[in-house]
Amino acid sequence: QVQLVESGGGLVQAGGSLRLSCAASGHIFSTYAMGWFRQAPGKEREFVAAIRWSPGNTYYADFVKGRFTISRDNAKNTVYLQMTSLKPEDTAAYYCAARTYLGDYRRPNEYAYWGQGTQVTVSS
Repeated sequence: QVQLVESGGGLVQAGGSLRLSCAASGHIFSTYAMGWFRQAPGKEREFVAAIRWSPGNTYYADFVKGRFTISRDNAKNTVYLQMTSLKPEDTAAYYCAARTYLGDYRRPNEYAYWGQGTQVTVSS
C-alpha cells in the first residue's frame, strides 16, 4: 500500500502562485510515477502533470504548460506542483496520485493510489 498526503492549497488572487506538495509513504518502491489531477465542481477529474521517480521525465496537460512545474525529491518521497500565473479557471480540488506501470499518464483510472485532495481557489 502507498499513502499520499497533499498540502499547500489555499486561496490566491489571479496571477499569484502556490506550491502543492504530496508526501508519499508505504511501498514507494512499487510505484513508477506520480501525477497531479484536478477536479472542479460538476466536472470530470482531469490530468494536470506527471513525473517519473527515475529518471524524472515530466508530462503536462496543454493548459498548464509554461505555468505549472512538477518536480520530485526522491530522498523525501515527495512530489511538488509549482503553480504560477494562476487563473480563476484553475480553481479546483487538486489530487496527487501514484501509478505502478507505464501506460497513459493522462488516464486517472490507471493510477492505483490517491490522496485526499487539497483545495485551490483563485479569485479574480
